[in-house]
Amino acid sequence: MQDNSTTINDLKAVIKKFVADREWQQYHSPKNLSMQIAAESAELMELFLWIDSKESFDEVEKNREAVEHEIADIAHAIICFCICTNIDLAAALEKKMIHNAQKYPIEKAKGKRVKYTQL
Repeated sequence: MQDNSTTINDLKAVIKKFVADREWQQYHSPKNLSMQIAAESAELMELFLWIDSKESFDEVEKNREAVEHEIADIAHAIICFCICTNIDLAAALEKKMIHNAQKYPIEKAKGKRVKYTQL
């Protein structure tokens, strides 16, 4: 599978089968999956703990496999959440990007790192 040829539906199908084969659907609730997303995200953050931003780029290259595993775990949990709650991930992302474009108009937000309430 590659980003340029795999759809979100393809990923959902692979993950649905993986989960079904293990009979794990019984554990998939919004509560449990949201906690899994947070836990897996914390594992990714742990890889970069105590280093500065510049060093973090080097850390990705030094520990690429570990970083990719954590990213995959996060994506897996997000897709499981979407399956469990019948969320169309692409549609949700599209709506959020429209919302963000309104909150962060280019002319006000370009090159700034402040929250939209401070623009």
